[in-house]
Amino acid sequence: MPIKIFTWYVYQKTISVKKKSELTELGKYLILKSANKAEIYRKTSITESRLSLLSNDASTKLSGEELYLIALALDVEPGDMAKTIYKGVKLNSIADQEALAAKSRKQKR
Repeated sequence: MPIKIFTWYVYQKTISVKKKSELTELGKYLILKSANKAEIYRKTSITESRLSLLSNDASTKLSGEELYLIALALDVEPGDMAKTIYKGVKLNSIADQEALAAKSRKQKR
């Protein structure tokens, strides 16, 4: 019997790790803040199903208004939350900016 329990535990942990790796940055942030989706819903009217989509589906886009409301519900600064969630978003490099400017000038001719 103990082997079955251990196997079940390892299986559950494997599923848990897999699910965490599939979370969006918002989903990871909500876990980090120990956020309760039902409480966020009550405070913001953003449904739990919408929060789940935002937390689990990378193709679901978070609106600025939703980010702002969630930040208020969690009592955090919206800008700090945005910096955490969008930490991978960067401006174009100088070389990319110059290439785009040159391309834009060519198209205007």
